[in-house]
Amino acid sequence: MAQVGPLIETLKRQLKAQGKTYVDVAKALDLSEASVKRLFAERNFTLQRLEIICDMLDIELSELVQKMSADQQQLTQLTRDQEREIAEDLILLLITVSVISGMSYSDILNAYDIAETECIQKLAKLDRLKIIDLLPNNRVKLLIAPNFHWLPNGPIQQFFQQKVEQDFFSSRFDKANEKLIVTNAILTDSSNARLQKKMERLATEFNELMKEDHAAPNGEKHGTTMVLAIRQWQYSLFKKIMK
Repeated sequence: MAQVGPLIETLKRQLKAQGKTYVDVAKALDLSEASVKRLFAERNFTLQRLEIICDMLDIELSELVQKMSADQQQLTQLTRDQEREIAEDLILLLITVSVISGMSYSDILNAYDIAETECIQKLAKLDRLKIIDLLPNNRVKLLIAPNFHWLPNGPIQQFFQQKVEQDFFSSRFDKANEKLIVTNAILTDSSNARLQKKMERLATEFNELMKEDHAAPNGEKHGTTMVLAIRQWQYSLFKKIMK
């Protein structure tokens, strides 16, 4: 069922909004915490279990479905022309990435050497693109869906690959707040697909953590980038000696 994934993601957001944990769910379902984690990871819930969790949250299952529908109506990606417009304007790109990361108008002005008038102009452009709703006093309301993503090989992704890739990987990744894992294997297409699903769930969790940290003091938050990649690939030197 195509709707199961979005429904479970909506359920997870409702749990976090009410400060509930997997431990609370485990008690309600009379299961171990490990079993509950597996249910969420596999998105494998019976209707009865969903209703029990909804009772715990004091919401109707139909209300959960309505919230899922509302989330799905949000913007999930831009058109190629819209991305190109952003990618060709460095200040607009910076402000776009900043607001998607949860920064406010004042946060942007405090962090970057951008004139107030220019910042407002760029925010107004994002309002026209329906990425944000620019409210009175330059307050910003994000209109993008939790699963918002840039177009594969689109203008934004190409920009970061061309301009940022070398700088990003120039680190030795030996600090406490850095990690680089490179591992190799010979996998079937089905195993590759399973890993891609896990990568998507990790990216979703990354965005959820960003939202959780939104209220934290600015001095405790730091710009963070996570790169997830998987492909069928061999070193070019190896290819030269392949049969």
